[in-house]
Amino acid sequence: MRARDLKRLVVNASVARAAGGKGATASVSVNCTEFLETFQEESPHHVVMTPELSEEWNKHQSNFSARWLKSMIARKRFVYVNPPQNSTLSDKIEITANRERNIEALRKDFRLLQAALATDQTVISLDETVRGLFKRASQSVSEIRGIIWVNPDRTAEEQPITWLQNGAPPEAHRQLSA
Repeated sequence: MRARDLKRLVVNASVARAAGGKGATASVSVNCTEFLETFQEESPHHVVMTPELSEEWNKHQSNFSARWLKSMIARKRFVYVNPPQNSTLSDKIEITANRERNIEALRKDFRLLQAALATDQTVISLDETVRGLFKRASQSVSEIRGIIWVNPDRTAEEQPITWLQNGAPPEAHRQLSA
């Protein structure tokens, strides 16, 4: 794979928490572990961190994920970005929510979108609830329509490992606007 095919992927702490390593038995743990191992061993891609994402990872990562991240840093496959706060975009997204708990969920995970917009517009996350909220928001907020969202636990529907092995292309059916 050529260097220009390299992607910078935002990996949510939900994946870091779920990945349990070789001894994992729960399907979500196995799927997240396999995804992160494939990310590390079979792709040239880089993991993206921001100050907020790093803090969340530090709180929730498993032992396996902590080792994985250290290895990605050692392999120089780690990108640290500090995107500017975009309260205008955040406000536009929050307006699309109809309940306070949905607004809070959007507000909490807006950091994923900020990091994705500052890099290669790709989020890896287990959170289907917030994905649905962002999908709904993308119908009226054009800035986030092109963001790719992949769930490593949706192996049958999304084939995340195959997608990763194929270069993590920005396929239209993976976009928030799909």
